[in-house]
Amino acid sequence: MTRRLVSGVVAGALAAAFAGSLAAQPVDPKGYVPGVAGCDPQNCGYVLSATGTPDNNVVRSAVYNGSRGLSGNLCYRTGYWTPAMAIEACEPDLVPKPPPPPPAVVPPAPPPPPPPPPPPPAVQKITLASKALFDFDKAVVKPEGKAAIDSEIISKLSQVQKLELVLVTGHTDRIGTQQYNQKLSERRADAVRDYLVSKGVPRDKIETLGMGKTQPVPGVVCTMTNFKALVAGLAPNRRVEVEVKGEGVVRR
Repeated sequence: MTRRLVSGVVAGALAAAFAGSLAAQPVDPKGYVPGVAGCDPQNCGYVLSATGTPDNNVVRSAVYNGSRGLSGNLCYRTGYWTPAMAIEACEPDLVPKPPPPPPAVVPPAPPPPPPPPPPPPAVQKITLASKALFDFDKAVVKPEGKAAIDSEIISKLSQVQKLELVLVTGHTDRIGTQQYNQKLSERRADAVRDYLVSKGVPRDKIETLGMGKTQPVPGVVCTMTNFKALVAGLAPNRRVEVEVKGEGVVRR
């Protein structure tokens, strides 16, 4: 785009002439109307219009059309113009462009939350009556007792995904001394353990415990003096409890 350099005297004349020329002559509706250009009067290197507004006070070349042969839309530089005085509306190629904005910083996505901890292993407690397991005052598992172990324990162990512990606890009734009953409860627990091992349960997963007569079944009260009646009345206390701990235990 061509710029025109004029002196201060000529600048004033041009400003008056253009103002009068534009006011006196009609504007061709097909012509090209100059753009808006504003300049700070205190530090401007372009010819200013006496009647322009602060945002449109730079004198531009007249309306362009074929009959006038004017080039149109040019700003007129003064004699003291320097490139540092260039403004965007007149000479955009001389005005330093602002640096591009920095790229938006996208914060990294937060890490996914940790998976919930697995549920604690389920515990299933199975109580086997000593009447089915052993004869009175004995610690040898009877055939009926083995059948009860097969149906109540072995069949359910197959449903355990990860076996952690099988706790076998023996109990007795109050007949006899604690010392005697302690050993009897331990022997009965060991007998059940040995049968479980024979059915494929890992021995290192089985723990045995004898409680003797220290943990009677709550609510079992027997005051008979007849020995046979007393033995029959205390039967619920003579029991073996098996607790299975592992994942995926199905309760029945």
